[in-house]
Amino acid sequence: MRKLVLLVIPLVLGLAACGGRTVVESDLGVKGAPDWVNEGSQALNDKGGRLFHGVGQAPAMDDASLQISTADNRARAEVARILSSYVDLAASDYGSAAVSGGEKASQLAVSQQLRTATQMNLSGARIIAHWKDKKSGTVYSLAELDMKQVKETLSTAGDMNADLRRYMRDNADNVFDRLSQEKKQ
Repeated sequence: MRKLVLLVIPLVLGLAACGGRTVVESDLGVKGAPDWVNEGSQALNDKGGRLFHGVGQAPAMDDASLQISTADNRARAEVARILSSYVDLAASDYGSAAVSGGEKASQLAVSQQLRTATQMNLSGARIIAHWKDKKSGTVYSLAELDMKQVKETLSTAGDMNADLRRYMRDNADNVFDRLSQEKKQ
């Protein structure tokens, strides 16, 4: 019984110490894989620009083209997921700014306008890399969408409220930077 208590106490103390903020490692630990496989999907702000990166994978299949297509589609879906987070953050920011500026904006309407405008961007997400794990046969795909393209699409969206369009023109990069920092924290 005493041995059990000696084992449980450090476990409880360890769990209590971890009770603060959860830190999730982005490294998948795939040995021999390119960095992008282990870093995973993310909004990335580096010397290459502001980029949405989506990583998709497909397990070994008998049909190689189907496997690659599956990994590609999953990578594009990851870009869509990150872009959705960006849209939600931008809509929330705009809603707050509009209310403080005396305007009343429906966050749902704003989100819908942004989602409609950004759906066109997903067709611009391109596959820029593939990698196959020799041990497991898993194929990984990397999709990329440049923030420049997102901003261009948003600036020309005809069905978007003029104030929202102006807000996005002036604040799109700041929203992106906040989103990319969330992953690092």
